[in-house]
Amino acid sequence: MSLRAEAGAIQGELAALRRELHQIPETGLHLPRTQERVLAALAGLPLEVTTGAGLSSVTAVLRGGRPGPVVLLRGDMDALPIVERTGLEFTSRHAGVMHACGHDLHTAGLVGAARLLSARRAELPGDVVFMFQPGEEGYNGAGHMIDEGVLTAAGRPVDAAYGLHVLSSMVPRGVFASRPGPLMAASAGLFVRVVGAGGHGSRPHTALDPVPAACEMVTALQTMIGRRFDPFEPVVITVGVFQAGTRRNVIPDDATFEATVRTFSTAVSDRVRVRATELCEGIAAAYGLRVEVRYETEYPATVNHAADHEFVAATVEEVFGADRFQEMPHPMTGSEDFSRVLDRVPGAYFFLGACVGDDPDTAPPNHSPLAAFDDGVLADGAALLAELAVRRLAAGTVA
Repeated sequence: MSLRAEAGAIQGELAALRRELHQIPETGLHLPRTQERVLAALAGLPLEVTTGAGLSSVTAVLRGGRPGPVVLLRGDMDALPIVERTGLEFTSRHAGVMHACGHDLHTAGLVGAARLLSARRAELPGDVVFMFQPGEEGYNGAGHMIDEGVLTAAGRPVDAAYGLHVLSSMVPRGVFASRPGPLMAASAGLFVRVVGAGGHGSRPHTALDPVPAACEMVTALQTMIGRRFDPFEPVVITVGVFQAGTRRNVIPDDATFEATVRTFSTAVSDRVRVRATELCEGIAAAYGLRVEVRYETEYPATVNHAADHEFVAATVEEVFGADRFQEMPHPMTGSEDFSRVLDRVPGAYFFLGACVGDDPDTAPPNHSPLAAFDDGVLADGAALLAELAVRRLAAGTVA
């Protein structure tokens, strides 16, 4: 029986696991209930299982029946601080927390891949590392797992790594999508505090009002992108936090804002840091104010290795059909900490459409409180991960 057929036989069990996980979402690096459920799902399989020291990770190593390379498969497990509004019967039971990015599907799918490959352990010429990762949503979970040794969990370095991410919109249900080279953006945080001198709102000339200056900085940052950066080097700056004041008739002492910055190269990110700092300092000086600017790099760009991208595309087309793979013309400006793995190991990251309904262009996107995912795609996701591992191990140390 093919891996695809075997995966289809356990689709119902994977969907049940996914729905159970969906009801107990947890955020950050510490996911005790999620970890407990994953360990239970892996129990009885011929795996060497370890858990993280500083985070609720699970690393499982499957020893193949013959010597060979090491392939890593990854699934992230954490949720988001979002109030779910999907109305699903298996909606979140944890107030204010939701699996709005589909990580519950990633976890269940990786469990499925572990089951499929465990059944073929004797045939595998090499080892497989299953990386169940917390803390993808801004907590650098991949970096922590790398520091704790996930890339050498098999006793030798990983030779190739693959990861899958479901999408509730943009890509048709059941279609896999990716591209060679840059797939997702690098992220950084811009943190600005404008310092003035508070006073009465009716007498602004006797104070140093930081609010107009901060507002001007926010709008000027958008103009800066179009005037100081090459349009063929994409930059996104979005201000998601702006805070100032306590009452409408009180001029506050300071105003703060925070922005996310997305770029596709270290050089461009460095230029954003310099230019944004100069811009904020110049505007502050013009208003007679002081400004504190902090720029923090977060995740690097997610860059697919060309040979591994072609390997994924060819595998999808052979196993599922040519109509099931879509090469993306442009990268996405979202960020992903699997980039840290691909910085060290050849491999590829790819998407799987899990849209509920037939129109991915109008479906609520990932991170929406209305985001819904069709868990009918779980079997195919698990089958592809397992198929990639089997084929990559058979290819030896060179893809």
